[in-house]
Amino acid sequence: MEDYLKDLLYHYQNWAYFIIFIWCILEGEIALILGGIFAHEGHISLFLGIFIAGLGAFAGDQIYFYIGRYNKKYITKKLHSQRRKFAVAHLMLQKYGWPIIFLQRYIYGFRTIIPMSIGITRYNAKKFAIINILSAWCWAAITMILAWYFGDAIWAGISWAEKHWYYAMIIIGAFITLLIYGFKKIEKNIMDMRKERHANRNIK
Repeated sequence: MEDYLKDLLYHYQNWAYFIIFIWCILEGEIALILGGIFAHEGHISLFLGIFIAGLGAFAGDQIYFYIGRYNKKYITKKLHSQRRKFAVAHLMLQKYGWPIIFLQRYIYGFRTIIPMSIGITRYNAKKFAIINILSAWCWAAITMILAWYFGDAIWAGISWAEKHWYYAMIIIGAFITLLIYGFKKIEKNIMDMRKERHANRNIK
C-alpha cells in the first residue's frame, strides 16, 4: 500500500496544485494531508501548496455564501431538510460573531451550512471575504505543515493500518463516533439555550 501510494503521488505530481485547489473547494482535510505528504516527498513546494489550498477553501466558502445570498430556491430546499443546523448556525453567529466565520472549518457538519446561513443574514460580504481568506490560509497552513512534518509517521501509520486493518477500522470508527457525538452535544446545548431564552421571555 505504501509503495502504491508513493507511486501514485509521483505520477500525479504535475497535477498536484490543481488537484489540491479543486479538492479544497469540494472538501478539505484529506486534500491538505495529501498536500503535506506531497511536500514531504519533495513533489511540491509546501508554501505554494498552502497558498493554493487556502485559495481553494476560500473559493468554496464564497460559493456557499453567495448561494445563501442569492439562490432562494436552493436555500428553501436546504432549510427544509436541515432546519435545525441552520438555526444552530444562526445562533452561533449571534452569540460569537465573526470568530465563528474563522472557526467554522473545524465544526463538523457545519462547513457548508455556516457560510450559507451567513449569506442569508445579509452579513457584510467584504468583511466575510476578509475573515474567510485569513481563516482558509491558517487552516491550510496548520494541516499541511503537520502532515509535512509528520510525513514519516504518516507512512508508518499507513503501513501499520495495512497490516492490522481490523484494529485500524475500530480506531477510526471510534474516533468518528466520538467526533459526531461531541458536535451533536454542542448542537443540542445551543438549541437548549435558545429554548430557555424563549421560555424566560414568555415568563416576563
